[in-house]
Amino acid sequence: MAELRTDRLVLRRWRDSDLEPWAAMNADPEVREHLGDLLTREQSDASVAQFQAEFDQRGYGWWAVEVRATGGFIGFAGLDQVDDEMPFTGVEIGWRLARSAWGQGYATEAALTVLAYGFDTLELSEILAVTTATNSRSQAVMRRIGMTRDPADDFDDPTVPEGPLRPNVLYRIARGAGSRRDRREP
Repeated sequence: MAELRTDRLVLRRWRDSDLEPWAAMNADPEVREHLGDLLTREQSDASVAQFQAEFDQRGYGWWAVEVRATGGFIGFAGLDQVDDEMPFTGVEIGWRLARSAWGQGYATEAALTVLAYGFDTLELSEILAVTTATNSRSQAVMRRIGMTRDPADDFDDPTVPEGPLRPNVLYRIARGAGSRRDRREP
């Protein structure tokens, strides 16, 4: 499994020491606001086991994210196959960070590195991102990394009951489209 590094982050294989802070994130109503129900410790631990198994099968998935300077676990970032129930197919990028890591540019930094891996190593032609229509923070990250949205692609998530989490937006970026990592910023 490839380990990815940025100036401030390490995207790496999951460790047993990640399970407790991951469970705390999954029990945090603010972290789970756009994701649905809180997870029990057992559900949280099972998700990590599934992440590891999928990574071993495909060679990509959800990396644990730590801050290089401290070694502290702050969440995950990575790539996953779009669920079969969705009205589209492909590979999606995602991230989830502990509240203490919000607002520091970590999601954007991790996402740019994951995009580079998806395009340069996996040679994907397109990467998608999905979130609830009300998740403005994640949508801002999607725009910062160069993704675009066509409102005609928005959809109701068929796996979610009626309510505020059902309306979703779909963002896309094609290989060579020029994510932020490819542009010079003033």
